[in-house]
Amino acid sequence: MTETPGGSDGEATPASGAVGAPSDGGDGDGDGSVTVVGTAHVSEQSVDEVEETIERERPDVVAVELDEGRYRQMNGESPDDLDAGDLLRGNTVFQFLAYWMLSYVQTQLGDRFDIEPGADMRAAIDVAEGLGIDVALVDRDIQTTIQRFWARMTVTEKLRMVGGLAFGVTDSRVVGVLVGLFVGILAGPVIGLFGGSVGVTDAILTSVTGGVLAAVGVAIVVDQVGKVALSPDGRLFAAAGLGVTAGIAAAAVGALDGVVATYLGGFAVTAIGSLGLGISLGLTLGVLASLAMGVVGRDGGEPEHGGIEELGMEDLTDTDVVTMMMEEFRQFSPGGAEALIDERDAFIAHRLVALRDAGYDVVAVVGAGHRAGIEGYLTDPASLPPMEDLVGKERGRGLPWKKAIGYAITVGFVGFFVLLALAGVENAFLFRLFGAWFLINGAFAFAFAKLAGARWTSAGVGGAVAWMTSINPVLAPGWFTGYVELRSLTVNVGDIGRLNDLLSDETLSPSDLVSSMLDVPLFKLIVVVAMTNIGSIVASFLFAVYVIPAMFGDVGGVDEVGRLMIEGARTGAEFLRNLITGGA
Repeated sequence: MTETPGGSDGEATPASGAVGAPSDGGDGDGDGSVTVVGTAHVSEQSVDEVEETIERERPDVVAVELDEGRYRQMNGESPDDLDAGDLLRGNTVFQFLAYWMLSYVQTQLGDRFDIEPGADMRAAIDVAEGLGIDVALVDRDIQTTIQRFWARMTVTEKLRMVGGLAFGVTDSRVVGVLVGLFVGILAGPVIGLFGGSVGVTDAILTSVTGGVLAAVGVAIVVDQVGKVALSPDGRLFAAAGLGVTAGIAAAAVGALDGVVATYLGGFAVTAIGSLGLGISLGLTLGVLASLAMGVVGRDGGEPEHGGIEELGMEDLTDTDVVTMMMEEFRQFSPGGAEALIDERDAFIAHRLVALRDAGYDVVAVVGAGHRAGIEGYLTDPASLPPMEDLVGKERGRGLPWKKAIGYAITVGFVGFFVLLALAGVENAFLFRLFGAWFLINGAFAFAFAKLAGARWTSAGVGGAVAWMTSINPVLAPGWFTGYVELRSLTVNVGDIGRLNDLLSDETLSPSDLVSSMLDVPLFKLIVVVAMTNIGSIVASFLFAVYVIPAMFGDVGGVDEVGRLMIEGARTGAEFLRNLITGGA
């Protein structure tokens, strides 16, 4: 706790967002003072210190590290500080994940020390109101902070952060399997295109295809039979284990090679076989990596500063420990620390200086990690950055490479059809090619949306527009699916608390946890949107790698298509030249 008297040369203004306009003091003579109390948001000791300080100082204003949205949520009002529509667009989904991560960590600390997160702020407000003291909300809007936090982080930092959240709430084996599955899906098409150069023959692809079919068939049978005696988790593990075993055995001995060769064409064998090889490789690497991480976690010694379980109550408010934690986060993400810590220090200090300059005596209750920065600005207000630099949306730094790639895909897709049309390719072929594009995008977007639990109408809308949105960088099929899904869902920030409770419930099995989380409207909406988009992305990738080469055989193969596109470009250039010169 530090008292910082004095004033600044700035104009005296009331604190924006005050719960009640200050009514005592405030004579505008600049003789106010600010007493900063640094707290841990989950510390009972901090609650006691806050109550004692306010009762002793009897200030004109109690300033708390809250914005209006969090204040309303704390008071049990229906939270509306998260627009469900915003969650359907772009990076906002990832910003929500960042917000969820911070909320989850604080909830875990609260559970560890058996106190509700934010109890220090609640105590400050209750004591102030009981004594008739006005309360000022001096923190920046949480949406602005999270948006700027996410925009300031590099791609690598974002991946590390999301990965850290995954390892914090999920068994490393599950994470390894999921990562391996993702890697395998990406590796499959690469094997399909270039596998021949490294010894992946048609015979190998045929055997692997048979193995995949055997694995799927056995897994389905085991799952259905297991309904009689096994739990959902038991059915899942039994189906996966026996299915994989049967698939490996069938591929090794070529048990279904004859069936595959007879009833499946070359395209199907290449697609299924290469994906099967890729997923097998990815899952193997994922399992090995998860086992290695498990060994490191058990034998690698205790981390230098420990985790949530190793923290003691005294550590939460000890200045040296808090400073060390802040510096570690700054090393992890300098840009993220700037938005999450430094900018908020300056923003809060701006409002405290305004109160002090208006002649108010203030007790400011802030997190311990912000105390040093705020006190520095209170001592030297001239060092405060302009307020306009601390508000508004932060634009991503660097080149807009994602938009550039998106527009390049759009131009390439449209140009591909235009050039073939100019070269005189039959309309029937172009219609078949476009029809294949429409169907594969629609089928995958629809299937992935339904897998996430979307309603039939929502999934149908997403599938219907997937062909168009997949070539338009400013649209995504998940947005359309999500907007239709919102007709039957009511979402708000309060859902985050429900998700944190579920993640903290150690009695839930993995399948029950996922099922319960999907019952939370906010989580279901995000999963439906994300899965619809993923389905369209997977379909586009498969179309480019597998479908197009297979259909090119109708016009003479890949080399002939290249020649036709060059011919189409020449025809188009000649047409434009004649148009410009008037045919002269």
